[in-house]
Amino acid sequence: MPSLLQSLQEHDLGHLRIVAEGWELDLDLPEVRTGRKTLARGLLKPGRAAEAFARLPEDARQALLALQAAGGRLPWPEFARQWGEPRPLGPGRRDRERPDRAPANPAETLWYRAWLARAFFDAPDGPQEFAYLPDDLAQRLPKAARTPVLPLGRPAAPAERKRRRPADDSILDHATTFLAARRAGLPLPPEAEGWGIHLPWLAALLHAAGLLDEHGEPQAETVKSFLETPRGRSLAALARAWLDSPDMNDLRLVPHLRAHGRWRNDPLKARRAVLALLPPPGLDAWWSIPAFIAEIKSTQPDFQRSGGEYDAWYIQDTRTGEYLRGEAHWDAVEGALLNFMLTGPLHWLGVLDLAAPAADSPPLAFRYSPLAAALLAGKALPGLPEEKDKALVDSRLHIRVPRLAPRAARYLIARFCDWEGMQKAVYRYRITPAGLERARKQGVATAQLLALLKKHSAGPLPPNLAPALARWEQHGAQAHLESVVVLRVAHPEILAQVRASRAARFLGAPLGPTSIAVRPGARQQVLDALAELGVLGELHEPEP
Repeated sequence: MPSLLQSLQEHDLGHLRIVAEGWELDLDLPEVRTGRKTLARGLLKPGRAAEAFARLPEDARQALLALQAAGGRLPWPEFARQWGEPRPLGPGRRDRERPDRAPANPAETLWYRAWLARAFFDAPDGPQEFAYLPDDLAQRLPKAARTPVLPLGRPAAPAERKRRRPADDSILDHATTFLAARRAGLPLPPEAEGWGIHLPWLAALLHAAGLLDEHGEPQAETVKSFLETPRGRSLAALARAWLDSPDMNDLRLVPHLRAHGRWRNDPLKARRAVLALLPPPGLDAWWSIPAFIAEIKSTQPDFQRSGGEYDAWYIQDTRTGEYLRGEAHWDAVEGALLNFMLTGPLHWLGVLDLAAPAADSPPLAFRYSPLAAALLAGKALPGLPEEKDKALVDSRLHIRVPRLAPRAARYLIARFCDWEGMQKAVYRYRITPAGLERARKQGVATAQLLALLKKHSAGPLPPNLAPALARWEQHGAQAHLESVVVLRVAHPEILAQVRASRAARFLGAPLGPTSIAVRPGARQQVLDALAELGVLGELHEPEP
């Protein structure tokens, strides 16, 4: 930050004399040029800043501490929103009215005592006006005033943390399923809706980690490396991809918010701001989510907006259709983003444990998980389980893959099979002609499946597996099971009449002397033809 002398350059002699009076200094300030130097030397004498700080009103001390805690500077609109700003008075009116003796707000108190200055500094979006604390003056604050401020918010009440939801590494397993479905060209299984992860966010994370290309297709070599890497390193890689991504836009991934227009925000700036506002990682306590968000609104509302601009972003709440422009919608935009980041990405990636009043209630509390320190530092996690469980293949060609089987093996198995769900941490698949054909079209032979299962199965493979794969490789599917509508008549003569009638084009293969298949969608036409032959027919629906 600029020095005290630099910050005094903008002020006239009248202002300098007001500052000296506020510090209770009897200084000879005959003219402005030497007066600035004399005043700066007087304010910076040892022990003087501590005395002046102690004489500040409580609200002015809190404003000064907030500025100090922010690294000595805050965007001027953000500071002014919380602490006010000096009234714009010319020198003559200022000297007549003496606002320093009856300040309108904490900012005005600090302004007329030289604790507060304003200037333009470079920012990511270009030059921006900041409130700042002169650097050499900040160094002379009493030691107690320079200690870290308490974390934002408050500890969670017992009612807010009754039902705990510990963070874990399950995102690795969901990512494997997601990547396997994309590679096979299949939709995600229905179970994905129960993962608890916002799927567009997961897709964006996998893209940020280099696992999906710009078309959403898996990057073969990167995926192979990711799946073969131990779980601790894989989870750290996903966390680092999110923490460092300038393109993964959490605001635009909040499930119920939709952005309109070409305005831009800085997701990396917002993410880092939120991480900086969290309690220190060593704090082993449950923290209230509503109180944490409320205090950010009170003290750091512009954490994701440069200069406090609230009217340029066009955001719609898809649940109500309402457009959320303006500072009045802070809770619906900034508040929603903070809640999403705490209960979404930071939990899904293993950083935060969550808690709620009841099992079906939204989370109201968070604390750091045992994995948090390593994840936030970008380090591999010690102690995560190894992936060494084995798959089980039965004679019906069903495959059961435990969650802690190698992810790379499950990814490949999924390419040959149809998904049959998950039960008790076991993924269930079935070898089918459709799955084998999908794999063949992608250049993967059935011999690779056989070798894969030999390597990763818990015991000997069923004896029918290898012959079944060989026959399919040579002949394709050799049996077909299908649903058909069957016409059954009382006598063969009636069937012959039907086959000779205009209804013949709606009939399929004969199934016996009094039965024949009916083509899909032609039941009514066949009933009409029977009526024309003087035969009354009825339709029997199968029992549910």
